[in-house]
Amino acid sequence: MSEPAPIAEFTGVDRERFEREIASLQQPAVLRGLVAQWPVVQLAQQSPEALCSWLVQNDSGADVDALMLHPREGGRIFYAADWSGFNYLRNRLPLSRVVEQLLRYSHFDNPPALAMQSALASDCVPAFTPLHAMPLVDAQVTPRLWLGNAIKTPTHFDESSNIACVAAGERRFTLFPPDQVGNLYVGPFRHAPTGTPISVVDPDAPDLQRHPRFAIAWQHARHAVLRAGDAIYIPPLWWHHVASRQPLNLLVNYWWQPPGVVSGVDALMQARAALRHFAPAQRKAWQAMYAHWVFEADDDSVAHIPPDWRD
Repeated sequence: MSEPAPIAEFTGVDRERFEREIASLQQPAVLRGLVAQWPVVQLAQQSPEALCSWLVQNDSGADVDALMLHPREGGRIFYAADWSGFNYLRNRLPLSRVVEQLLRYSHFDNPPALAMQSALASDCVPAFTPLHAMPLVDAQVTPRLWLGNAIKTPTHFDESSNIACVAAGERRFTLFPPDQVGNLYVGPFRHAPTGTPISVVDPDAPDLQRHPRFAIAWQHARHAVLRAGDAIYIPPLWWHHVASRQPLNLLVNYWWQPPGVVSGVDALMQARAALRHFAPAQRKAWQAMYAHWVFEADDDSVAHIPPDWRD
């Protein structure tokens, strides 16, 4: 298949411009050089060992989640071959232990894939946040650290807005718009290797005989390669596949939502459970109800009701 269209790129973005030109459009954007001056980025450009030394020195000793995959998996986080579980081992250990393993594996020709995932910086590296400002989000948004070697995170979505910053190594992002959900062959919602629903199609080697509609999704895909200092904005519900491509990769991400937002996934699952066994005509009737009261609701829909009685 042909290369996807590139993701729009921006440089010199401040918060006002980010909110006006990027976040308001709910379209993905690459933010080149956004965090190029971060200390960890500067250390990574010196050498992987310099970055690792800083991480070990500032490790709080708190346990983090780490995944390990056998070399035969090619770094792809996924289900076990017989769908009896997942294809990785999960462990809890301090960050410094993860760093030690990564440095050791960097000398292997075909190492296991190893990744520390979604570790709160405030827990495992308390010194990180004071030294690494993220001016595009509120100060209370806590950074999360993702550290590993060459590994592939399957195509999935998040409910929150996301800014992901490459601090070391290189990552390839492949994004799909939310309206391509029907062409991505999504696996179980409540049993996913990433904690959120994933596409069972491997974008690097799609089986179009088994998953023919993926060819349609690919026509709408967008693509970018990020290196140390670059960042990407991923709007809520945009599907994204992420491939880390170096022996040492560090990503820092920021998730946020407006205050008071509840889980749309929970609402979706409850609605599906409530409506799935209704007769087709009744489901069609509920479709009209949801369209009117949820997806098309505006002031006109309640204009005929006295203000004190609107709910």
